[in-house]
Amino acid sequence: MDCGNDNVIYMDNNATTRIAPEVLDAMMPFLSGCYGNPSSMHTFGGQVGRAVEEARARVAELIGADPEEIVFTSCGTESDSTAILSAFQTYPEKRHVVTSRVEHPAVKSLCDSLTQLTGHKHRTTRLMVEADGTLDLESFEKALTEDTAIVSIMWANNETGVIFPVEKMAALANERGILFHTDAVQAVGKLPINMQENTINFLSLSGHKLHAPKGVGVLYIRKGTPFVPFLNGGHQENGRRGGTENVASIVGLGRACQLAAETLDEENTRVRALRDKLEQGLLTSIPRAMLNGHPKERLPNTTNVSFEFVEGEAILLHMNQYNICASSGSACTSGSLEPSHVLRAMGVPFTAAHGSIRFSLSVYNTEEEVDFVLEKMPPIIANLREMSPFWEENKA
Repeated sequence: MDCGNDNVIYMDNNATTRIAPEVLDAMMPFLSGCYGNPSSMHTFGGQVGRAVEEARARVAELIGADPEEIVFTSCGTESDSTAILSAFQTYPEKRHVVTSRVEHPAVKSLCDSLTQLTGHKHRTTRLMVEADGTLDLESFEKALTEDTAIVSIMWANNETGVIFPVEKMAALANERGILFHTDAVQAVGKLPINMQENTINFLSLSGHKLHAPKGVGVLYIRKGTPFVPFLNGGHQENGRRGGTENVASIVGLGRACQLAAETLDEENTRVRALRDKLEQGLLTSIPRAMLNGHPKERLPNTTNVSFEFVEGEAILLHMNQYNICASSGSACTSGSLEPSHVLRAMGVPFTAAHGSIRFSLSVYNTEEEVDFVLEKMPPIIANLREMSPFWEENKA
């Protein structure tokens, strides 16, 4: 199948990333000749098992962890669910979870389900965010109770890129004997992370957010943290996650983590500069455009801009005519006509929230691509506003 991506300007990397060529090369042997089961006793399977362990070491190195603390999963969502459900099984007498109003659906929906399935015996406190998307530590401390089993706060928001002080939050939670989980799917590979320098108990990451394939993720479990598996079965992953390992994807993830470590400086210099050029160009060339999220405490690749009195879906359709790929929010909630729950929690006006576009760059983006987007976006917004009765009433 030819997806016709030769001329695509891809700025939707928080939704998914391309597989790096080096990652694909690393995977190919395990999709053909090296097909042994990594748990088998024979040499043919043993060499596959060694490749899995090498990948485990590469993931651990990227986040400053011990390889024994790395458990391979199918995705970030599985990792999130495993951490949170484990806490409630570890402490069945505790029925409270603290999270935020801007979490990814992987955490948000799980907390909703827990409340419904237990007849409201489980409680969820969802912390408010400020207008710039940041979290208040004082409000966080007040939310912790003796009944709190676990806190689950994302390291960086997928829609705005806003970074949360999860290391400080984990310390505050641990002081009270509360487990702490962070969905770091958007942060890993973009921010320096060293798990030896914090007290976070669980961390989730996903391969397809850092140029590895879809369908593979990781749950970091700090040594000494009580843990109950989500998937029971064989002895794989030291008994912490049953099921034969997705070897090719795991090897790919290991190589992707190695590449991410090598390009971390580029993410925070060249990619950040491209993001800033794109952002400033949009804000200065298009009237009534506004930035959503803290101007500095953000991922280096992400900008979320609202264009008042136009619909995000219409903007994306017009962008698509020029092969420009971006997003109006989380890919996991696309298709919904409701404005982003993240922007609503931030208090973004309804007239702006509906017209928000998230641009998320990667090391594969170029300055020429940014220039092209800056050339096409002003007339797209102007043309759409000409068709909007609300714009005519409010443009003054």
